[in-house]
Amino acid sequence: MGSRTSDVQQRLSSGTTAPGFEPVKLQLDAYLLEDAAYSAQLAVYWKDKLVVDLVGGADLESTSVTGVFSSSKGVAGIVIAMLVQRGDLDLDAPVAAYWPEFEAQGKASITVRQLLSHRAGLLGVHPSFKRDEILNSEQAAARLASSHPQWLPGSTFGYHGLTIGIFMEELVRRITNRSLQAFYETEIRKPRDIDFYLGFPAAEEHRYRSLLPMKPTAIQQAAMDQGPSSNDSLASLTFNVLHSSATLLDGELSPNHREVRAAGPSAVGGIGSARGLAAVYAAATGNVGGPRLLDETTVSKFSQQQSWGHDRVLNMDMCFGVVFTKPHPRVEFGSYQAFGHDGAGGAIGFADPLYGTAFGYIPNPMQYPGGADPKAVRLSQIVRSCVQLLA
Repeated sequence: MGSRTSDVQQRLSSGTTAPGFEPVKLQLDAYLLEDAAYSAQLAVYWKDKLVVDLVGGADLESTSVTGVFSSSKGVAGIVIAMLVQRGDLDLDAPVAAYWPEFEAQGKASITVRQLLSHRAGLLGVHPSFKRDEILNSEQAAARLASSHPQWLPGSTFGYHGLTIGIFMEELVRRITNRSLQAFYETEIRKPRDIDFYLGFPAAEEHRYRSLLPMKPTAIQQAAMDQGPSSNDSLASLTFNVLHSSATLLDGELSPNHREVRAAGPSAVGGIGSARGLAAVYAAATGNVGGPRLLDETTVSKFSQQQSWGHDRVLNMDMCFGVVFTKPHPRVEFGSYQAFGHDGAGGAIGFADPLYGTAFGYIPNPMQYPGGADPKAVRLSQIVRSCVQLLA
């Protein structure tokens, strides 16, 4: 009995929960006990205070950081929102007003709003981007500027899984003469000591934990095997794997490659902890580490629904604001006011102004089915229940 009790204790999460948020820890502990291979970090801010700061499992510690794939997009989106707030970028202006070369191939009328709401049809290029073109995205941007949209811009939408990061980086470069990564580092991360990086420094490498491959059950694997198998689809173009069988984790843009971590491409290359991911959103919508980064008007502009319905790339229902993902019936991670972004490994970060919360969650290994981990969605629902009882 003593040995079994000791084993259970070792598998429970450690960290802190503020009074009233104990149910969040209980649910995370239940997940940890259910699956011995599962590890996760979870952090929640409420009213500018860190009220949940937990970690559990063998593959993550409180000080660990790892890759979050597309959750990086939400962090980069906060940079874009700051430029709009400052009046340096107009969502309804043509992209070519900031990036003249972009108007080639009939793209002169595409607006910044369309571009950053997955409506432009600029999913990728053929031949596929080389890794150096993504990590030094001026080269990738030049190729996109001369490319032709895959659909009539604005006529439909589909997830621009890689190119939206290139678009954001090029707009920041054109407007500020700085990289998006440098802007984020100097104006957001460093002043607030946020543990989330777009460009991971070598001095922090000892904290990096490799992101591990998904370990699906037999039923889950069978469901995955029934999915699309072609390597010449819009999705293949979008994820830069035309005529390739490479997986995200094994591919050239995996965060497990030091070169990718160092460059921090804003579509897929963010590195951090759940505490850091939550802190970015807490700083955007509250006074965490300094004055709030985004006023309510700017938050409303970016969290307003722009695209909803069947995604032409992902072949499933999706909902987007400007850059950010929105909750929808398939992934109800927050209230109607919430905005954030998930990643292929299961990570998710978001702010929910209705509740005054900011949420960060990072699992290891990658979680089924890809995108926001259903466990994170359930944990976020419990957070909202706790806030309702405390408010």
